Amino acid sequence: MHTPDDIHYALETTKVLHEPDRRIDTFGETSFEFQLISELMDRVGEVRIRTGSVEAMRPRILRPSAYQEVELDGFDPSARARFDQLVEKFRAEGKDLAFLQYGFQFKRGQVHEEIIHDNIDAVRERVLEDIRRTGNPSRAIIEGVDDAWEISILKFSFEMIIRSHEINAFDFKRRGLI
Repeated sequence: MHTPDDIHYALETTKVLHEPDRRIDTFGETSFEFQLISELMDRVGEVRIRTGSVEAMRPRILRPSAYQEVELDGFDPSARARFDQLVEKFRAEGKDLAFLQYGFQFKRGQVHEEIIHDNIDAVRERVLEDIRRTGNPSRAIIEGVDDAWEISILKFSFEMIIRSHEINAFDFKRRGLI
């Protein structure tokens, strides 16, 4: 279980180094791949790369009270408290998440880990060079905290919601659904 200080530190230090080219689809499911790099806390010159996917379900129209019904499948038991803290943080920042629901599924079983014996700067550059070379439009490159890496994935997911929200709202309005 992470302390509030651990959560705050992970939220403040997590950086999305490369965003996917696409946003969350309004009328269908969207899958994003991620590579999360993090320095190991107890070893110098070792970096962990986690590779996995996050699936965003089609946004649904909802009322503000329905955030309590959002499911966090695959996360540890403390994820609900972290999710609620993120919702409150974004609300406090004036972000309007009140009328569209975005469901994410995190596939823990699809997360692969690799330890690289090098410094974080060198690993970061290699991973970024790889994405520039391959041009995968669905991949995000995230730098986060090793022991709180799930928080980094949650932060990325919220940022994708915020970036997709305006487009999704426009699509719903255009079809007369809101």
